[in-house]
Amino acid sequence: MEHPKIGLALGSGGARGFAHLGVLKVLREYNIPVDMIAGSSMGALAGSLYASGQTIEDLYKLALTFKRKYYLDFTVPKMGFIQGRRIKEYIRLFTFGKNIEEFKVPMSIVATDLAAGNKKVFRSGPACEAVRASIAIPGIFVPEKINGRLYIDGGVIDRVPISVVKDMGPDIIIAVDCTHTRAEPSIHSIYDVIIQSIDIMQDELASVTGTASYTDFIIRPDVERFSSRAFTDLEEIVEEGEKAAAKEVDRILEKIRDWKGST
Repeated sequence: MEHPKIGLALGSGGARGFAHLGVLKVLREYNIPVDMIAGSSMGALAGSLYASGQTIEDLYKLALTFKRKYYLDFTVPKMGFIQGRRIKEYIRLFTFGKNIEEFKVPMSIVATDLAAGNKKVFRSGPACEAVRASIAIPGIFVPEKINGRLYIDGGVIDRVPISVVKDMGPDIIIAVDCTHTRAEPSIHSIYDVIIQSIDIMQDELASVTGTASYTDFIIRPDVERFSSRAFTDLEEIVEEGEKAAAKEVDRILEKIRDWKGST
């Protein structure tokens, strides 16, 4: 029987973004198809790994073995502290060296054009370049240069890319928001300052634009207590993604049944 096309919008969140994997696992367990994905920042990374053909089981293994050393290749600060070559190679390896248009699931990857201040959506070309651009936290990572343009974190301009996945033509949209501003966070370094500043900016942007009103479902894993920069509680973060998705499953299945009944 024909099913509605379901689009997934996966947002930013740093380490908290590993909760996306828990959401994907639950959707698969309940046979809720994912026909297209749009991702910003950590959502671009998680989404690309899944869309390229990685199994949920292998994604869980990758998450539980992920270490900060995979991306800590420091450079002399000019446009960022971290060169980003290690994480780019990690992405290339685990997306099987594919271009975005070769993915098993259609994917849109959101980045920010640093000079123009515009949103850039990548739907073709090397996945490792586009994802590396989308996760380039300003001031932390050196911007990614693609075709002569410098790109930074997609979450700067579009925290949860609901409008991007909407343009891909789904019948039902499920958004996943793993970013929450922590009240009175522990701030001790320039990294803490940058991350907290971005979180505040993204929260304000989301409240002004009201992007949540454009989605059928928005899943918000309870990950506020976890640091977005410390990759030390990934198993618990993934579990929070599972719990949050499980709470919405019945409503999603009902929406799918209603859609089938109306066709």
